[in-house]
Amino acid sequence: YTVLPGDLLQIQVWKEEDLQMEVLVRPDAAFSFPLAGDISTNGLSVVELQEELTKRLSRYISNPVVTISVKEVLGNKVYVIGQVNNPGEFIVNPRVDVMQALSMAGGLTAFASANDVKILRRDGGQQVAIAFKYNDVLKGRDLSQNIILQSGDIVVVP
Repeated sequence: YTVLPGDLLQIQVWKEEDLQMEVLVRPDAAFSFPLAGDISTNGLSVVELQEELTKRLSRYISNPVVTISVKEVLGNKVYVIGQVNNPGEFIVNPRVDVMQALSMAGGLTAFASANDVKILRRDGGQQVAIAFKYNDVLKGRDLSQNIILQSGDIVVVP
């Protein structure tokens, strides 16, 4: 799991009562921790983050045993807007595809243009639109377009 802004982490350092706490990952993808300062989570998995924190704390604590767990996955959000029954933002697990997101949004309305659905995604500094033909996937054709969504993706149903 890649840690994202908005995630709530539980951090424990064995035998160090003052270093057991929950931290919220800030919008800049970092958090502050005693003795370690600001730590960037940008693109890091929980294991990589644990290794980084262990390295920083080892300057002050002999052989620290650090455990990091994700207490709440609040950073992985996708958005579904347009002709769906319950549009909005959805906090999802990291493996949600387009059909699952549409299901979370209550499905398409009778007025939806089912084969003109688009997924808007930020790729680097640019935004790209990915076509999605709902009826084709519903009928079991061209299932490759039922992609796994990334945090921040917007599913637009005209």
